[in-house]
Amino acid sequence: MKAGALELGHASKVTATVPQKGVNRGMSILDLFLRIIVIIATLGSAIAMGTTNETLPFFTQFIRFRAKYSDLPTFTFFVVANAIVSAYLVLSLGMSIFHIMRSRAQASRIALIFFDAAMMALLTAGASASAAIVYLAHKGNTKANWFPICQQYDSFCHRTSGSLVGSFIGIIIFILLVLFSAVALSRR
Repeated sequence: MKAGALELGHASKVTATVPQKGVNRGMSILDLFLRIIVIIATLGSAIAMGTTNETLPFFTQFIRFRAKYSDLPTFTFFVVANAIVSAYLVLSLGMSIFHIMRSRAQASRIALIFFDAAMMALLTAGASASAAIVYLAHKGNTKANWFPICQQYDSFCHRTSGSLVGSFIGIIIFILLVLFSAVALSRR
């Protein structure tokens, strides 16, 4: 009777580790896929905002008004933050591939969670600050005598709004990346 109980316990332990390894490997593959999506979103946002420029003529051809992303420090911070996050994500692809091959790695996954959270905070700061400026460009603030400029600079506003969408998609996926890494760590 004791030998049968021991064999049953041993067999159930083996079957419990095999699916767990497969689940962790699947989560690591999903991690790699999500990182590639965030690279595309943040790099696209940085490029879209960094190339935003619109010039409008005023009365004559020689007097022009120009709207460029570098005119506002918030948009410059947005471009730099998205570029830093994109570079980090490209570098972290190697670690994500390492986790596919070695799904039991813990220390590197903890480091990845830490840096993912830091990059998510940087991306959130840049996107939130720029969202406030884009909101003022669309709606204005009559109490402060800030008039909406999107009626005149339509292309500029559409590009800045579109780049914000890509950045906020990146933030949502970063939240998922941190959660998936935490779940993979808790399965050990």
